[in-house]
Amino acid sequence: MRSSRHPPSPPSSSSVKEATKALGLRLREIRKNAGLTSRALAGRAGWHESKCSRFESGSRRPSETDLRVWALHCGVPQLAEELVTTARGIEGMYVEWRRMEQTGLKRAQESVLPLWERTRRFRIYSSWLIPGPVQTAPYIEALLNAIRDRRGLVDDVEEAVRVRVDKQRILHEGDHRFALVLEESVLRHRIGGPEVMTGQLRHLLAAASLPSVSLGIIPMTADRTSLWPVEGFFLFDEAEVNVELVSAHLSVKHSHEIDMYVQMFSDLSELAVRGPAARELISAAIESLR
Repeated sequence: MRSSRHPPSPPSSSSVKEATKALGLRLREIRKNAGLTSRALAGRAGWHESKCSRFESGSRRPSETDLRVWALHCGVPQLAEELVTTARGIEGMYVEWRRMEQTGLKRAQESVLPLWERTRRFRIYSSWLIPGPVQTAPYIEALLNAIRDRRGLVDDVEEAVRVRVDKQRILHEGDHRFALVLEESVLRHRIGGPEVMTGQLRHLLAAASLPSVSLGIIPMTADRTSLWPVEGFFLFDEAEVNVELVSAHLSVKHSHEIDMYVQMFSDLSELAVRGPAARELISAAIESLR
């Protein structure tokens, strides 16, 4: 039975800001444990006093050199690498779309191949679109054409579609397992027109019968008082979470945040219907396209 406790919302684009603030609090703790004021530390480091304040408040992200200097002058040089590792994790969380796609959509698709291949358990929640592993080529093409036009990218859609379709081979090989949870509204969002959408929904029905795939659909009639739809996310084992935002690709690797997504996926899963009930929802969506 689901807990009545309102589960924590998973992090979104605010994760980077919150992680930077957390690093700032850690720096403040280290400084205070050393018995130093911000002015004293700044004097030792040769900085303006405001630099320490900005680091501690999270309004400015320190460089790796800054962190090593901080640890040294606080008398804990052994903590330098821990701080640097934390900062590198924050830097890697948030990748703007224009950076990822600057050489085209094909490269962006290829960039995640190693992660897909080493992952054994995929947990995917979608409130917007049919997830990539079970998309048809026409559905993918419609999506990527729209992304290309909206972002003014080079036209390599045909190559990008082939890469994404080829990634789907892991549905049929090895010991990969896919647990998918979709909002029912995903079935009703018309991508590529009625013909493309009909083919996509029929493909989803077929994919749901694969031994490697578990499909749950949250009906629009579900009681969402305590748990409402959130941004879609991919959970790769318990090592990483990817979230696609309007402006960026968010990669979450901190264990406590990953745990939040694991819990969120579990809670959302309990709202979903499966088997015949899920197939009925898909069939109804297909019928509405006629």
